[in-house]
Amino acid sequence: MKLILADKTVIEGKSFGADVSATGEVVFNTGMVGYVETLTDPSYQGQILVLTYPLVGNYGVPDPEFFESTGIHISGLVVSEYSETYSSASAKQSLASWLKKSGIPAISGVDTRALTKKLREKGVMLGGLAVKGNTIALEDPNKRNLVAEVSIKEKREYGEGPIKIIAVDCGMKENIVRSLVRPGVSVLRVPWDYDFTKEEYDGLFLSNGPGDPTMCDATIQNIKNAFKKDIPILGICLGTQLMALAAGASTYKLKYGHRSQNQPCTDVSVGTRCYITSQNHGFAINRKTLPKEWKVWFENANDGSVEGIKHGSKPWSAVQFHPEASPGPTDTAWVFDEFLASVALYKKNHA
Repeated sequence: MKLILADKTVIEGKSFGADVSATGEVVFNTGMVGYVETLTDPSYQGQILVLTYPLVGNYGVPDPEFFESTGIHISGLVVSEYSETYSSASAKQSLASWLKKSGIPAISGVDTRALTKKLREKGVMLGGLAVKGNTIALEDPNKRNLVAEVSIKEKREYGEGPIKIIAVDCGMKENIVRSLVRPGVSVLRVPWDYDFTKEEYDGLFLSNGPGDPTMCDATIQNIKNAFKKDIPILGICLGTQLMALAAGASTYKLKYGHRSQNQPCTDVSVGTRCYITSQNHGFAINRKTLPKEWKVWFENANDGSVEGIKHGSKPWSAVQFHPEASPGPTDTAWVFDEFLASVALYKKNHA
């Protein structure tokens, strides 16, 4: 199998996934573990993922209850070394077996360090995994509405508590659902373009998801309508960008994105407090376009990009990182606690 990049680079390796060709945007993730959660993260829709950790597959694949969605979302996988054998008490199958059943191509024997350096220097680029003898035409997944591809089609309900939260699914990870559903709380999970403003709710959550946020016109308009009320809102990852766009700001594409489990983010509202966060996004907010009533909440300590925003007077906030982790550190899980506390307060004041 060959990995073909838009800059004409061709890298040969050994296939260990499905014997098919695929195209996508080639990106890298520097996490050391968590490949199961990463591969099932809907935010990777349309992307060929390069894992920088040199050994992949050594603990197999567990039961689907540990997945972050119903299946694999990456278009292809690139690794340095694939472990033919695996060992874990929770493993149900090998990574190779899972990839083959899911129809996802994968290649090993690649110098992922050199490939990652190329992507850092030139930026993420289009590419494809081609079965030997096949030719492929590279396609840009960001030209598609990837959110519409991964969002649920029908609304779902979780929990039975009196506090009602609307969760807009733009590609929502399952651990976000687990983080929101608590005693006394019910969650109504709705499709990305669902008009939630016709529902009665005490809090609004905007999820993570793939691709260019400007593709989500319907979601942005619904958020604008939600701004007419004082109901608490929390956004995560893509949800942060959507909230910013609804507020009147703009977004831009990062050179190579933030995809790792060790991104340092500084809480600028309290000074120099820094958290290690899990992230997966390729777009960011242009801070110069934020309306004056919105404040930057978090900054990336590596490149200074906006990692969180807050409204100056309304209970609206969002973070670009993943406080639910899975995989990664849980240092910022308190973001959910703060949001649910604000929702409970709103419910109490409007009882």
